[in-house]
Amino acid sequence: MASETVTVRLETDDDGSDAIEVPRAIIEMLGEADEDTTTVVGDLAMLGIAQQAHALVHHSHGETDADLEDAEELAMDLFEERFGQSYGEVTGHSH
Repeated sequence: MASETVTVRLETDDDGSDAIEVPRAIIEMLGEADEDTTTVVGDLAMLGIAQQAHALVHHSHGETDADLEDAEELAMDLFEERFGQSYGEVTGHSH
């Protein structure tokens, strides 16, 4: 019987690392037929980062500074580069 979870290891350029266990069945359901676990988890990570960036800039109370707005813009550019569509097109939510 196959394991119910799969461990995904994350590494950064500045020597940080982490590992998470995710339910194999969920990853299989979320991915396309030819996508591997790392691609699915990478897509989910990019989506989560874009969602958080969007919320910080457009849905938080008070003013946001230029650095945060620039970082959100970069996150949206990277999102579009990865998915071939803008965040607004994918989610149906834009400002």
